[in-house]
Amino acid sequence: MSILFRMLLLVISTGTLFFVLIKIRNAQMQIDNAVFWILFMICLVAISIFPGAVIYISNLIGVESSANFVFLCIVFLLLMKVFNLSLRMSKLQYQIQQLTQIIALEERRKASGNPVHKEEIPIE
Repeated sequence: MSILFRMLLLVISTGTLFFVLIKIRNAQMQIDNAVFWILFMICLVAISIFPGAVIYISNLIGVESSANFVFLCIVFLLLMKVFNLSLRMSKLQYQIQQLTQIIALEERRKASGNPVHKEEIPIE
């Protein structure tokens, strides 16, 4: 891993780490999302400071270049994060659909003059 790549990785990951911390401090990011990014950036800082571990692991698994190994790890972790976000989004869409149906039923009952009883509304 070249010194230029290591310095670039260190500067960008440190900058991103501070950016995430500022977003947390300003209450613009949830803690559970921020934990992933903080750990991710700390790992990138460690990789840029201690390239020997990356070189050893990349040689161990047969990756030609340690930089390729770093990119492979980054892509893999980001794909995992995207999959996790897709699962969350699907769950939220289902919950929005359920709430929309409940609100529509309540509005229909109010319009027809029937009282709305909370025990009649199915909530999962």
